Amino acid sequence: MGSITAVLVTAFIQQQSGNTASTLLDVLLLISERRQGMARVAKKKARAKRAVRAKAPAAVSPVVTKAQNAADAATKQLDAQLDRVAKARARAQKSNSAAAKNALTSANAKARELRAKTAAAKVDLAKAKAMDAVRQAEEAAKQKISDMASSLSAKAEKDLAAALKAFETRWKKARAKAVAKQIKSAEKKAQAKVKSAAKKAATKAKALQRKAAAKARAEAKKVAKKAARKAPKKAAKKAAAKGTAKKSARRGRPKKAPAKKTVGKKTAAKKTAVRRGRPPKSA
Repeated sequence: MGSITAVLVTAFIQQQSGNTASTLLDVLLLISERRQGMARVAKKKARAKRAVRAKAPAAVSPVVTKAQNAADAATKQLDAQLDRVAKARARAQKSNSAAAKNALTSANAKARELRAKTAAAKVDLAKAKAMDAVRQAEEAAKQKISDMASSLSAKAEKDLAAALKAFETRWKKARAKAVAKQIKSAEKKAQAKVKSAAKKAATKAKALQRKAAAKARAEAKKVAKKAARKAPKKAAKKAAAKGTAKKSARRGRPKKAPAKKTVGKKTAAKKTAVRRGRPPKSA
């Protein structure tokens, strides 16, 4: 693009300095050759690189189309006029008359006008193509930027997914470590509670055992006391039973019962009668 712009500027300067139309044609040929050379270089580069995707053909600008049509029409008119000039030259050489020479002069003048018109049309075409190339370059740059933005966006999404996955892995690892620590602390607390409860239960069981043993001993003492109390009564009953058995077995008149009780009563009455002094207190 820079070389084409430089050539166009050079052509414009030469045209302003008063050079002929042939200079413009030379410039146009030079532009065409440079474009062909650039196209060959671009083709070589395209073969060297792997094609990522097929690019759509660039749309032709209406300005370029119009300039191309004008240049084609001017070239066609110039070709027709050159044919007429050739015919007029042939007639002038054959007849060598003044009319033929005048016709040749007018034909040459018309050809010069058409040549200048054709050169101007081709310059306009070159300018239009140059501007269209700028437009195409701008569109290509925009497309490239858009593709780059899409690629970067996709890469950002991919990197974000990778970062999220890495963060998730780190977070899960840290959380698992914290949970394990909490579980271990809870297990220690639970074990301490279990030990404390077991200790309390053992102490309570021992206390209950001591209480039960004391109660059993107390019950045994009560039973022993009862047994000790009942033993003399049983012995007395056995002795009385033996006495009655002996009495029933004895024959003859039974002996009189001793009057101990009456004597006791009499002695008690005597004591009460004999007693002197202050009477006993009433209960």
